[in-house]
Amino acid sequence: MINTEQLVTRSSLVRNFKKLGVQKGMTVIVHTSLSKMGWVCGGAVAVVQALMDVVTEEGNLIMPTHSAELSDPAGWGNPPVPKEWWETIRSEMPAFDPAISPTYFMGAVAEVFRTFPGVIRSNHPTVSFAAWGKDKEWITGNHSLDNGLGESSPIARIYDLDGSILLIGVGHDSNTSMHLAEYRVPGQKQVEEESPVIESGQRIWKTYKQIEYQEELFEEIGRQYEENYGQEIKIAGAGSATCRLMKQKKLVDFTENWLKQNIQMSSPM
Repeated sequence: MINTEQLVTRSSLVRNFKKLGVQKGMTVIVHTSLSKMGWVCGGAVAVVQALMDVVTEEGNLIMPTHSAELSDPAGWGNPPVPKEWWETIRSEMPAFDPAISPTYFMGAVAEVFRTFPGVIRSNHPTVSFAAWGKDKEWITGNHSLDNGLGESSPIARIYDLDGSILLIGVGHDSNTSMHLAEYRVPGQKQVEEESPVIESGQRIWKTYKQIEYQEELFEEIGRQYEENYGQEIKIAGAGSATCRLMKQKKLVDFTENWLKQNIQMSSPM
């Protein structure tokens, strides 16, 4: 027997998402675990279709389509590769292409979403986003190579649109919007990354800058956010998964303030 409590379908998910508070015309970034939803008739395709049914092209649907493996193998740790492979990997790794580069550890729903008709993807080799809806070009356009989760990123455009975050079966450790808050905290450590990209028709290794992320803090920040603003977070089920719908701007602002207070408190004088 299938190990699931109920049959999950496109139409049942539409009902679930509407009950949660997802509405036509919303701008919403979605993070999801398909396995947490139980057995879905149609799998990831049905999930994407249901989200599109509810939001419609009068709104905007966004998902992270990151591809972290398109990076310098010297920094890989999950898993690491032998040092003697590094130069070969650097010379042979295909350059990032928004049309064909797969997602990496983003889940089945995001991987399927990026291939849907009408969906476009931002041009960043490791932290791209895919979008569908009325503002998709503006959301994904001009995605900065440097500081790719900062002010010139799709998550900042979602903030500008006063968008929402939908977590389906995942926690705040998957909540990419919180990285925007990190960029708004002065004094963050900058690091250099490298990725293969196409520039002027040629494949090259490009060096760019980002901050040193601290996503290991996100679960605790999210827990405290829910303690303070739980009444504003809508919680309901989609299949077997617990879902949370929240305003992105309020969470980002809370995270920024939390980081400023706690980083200052823990920094040496």
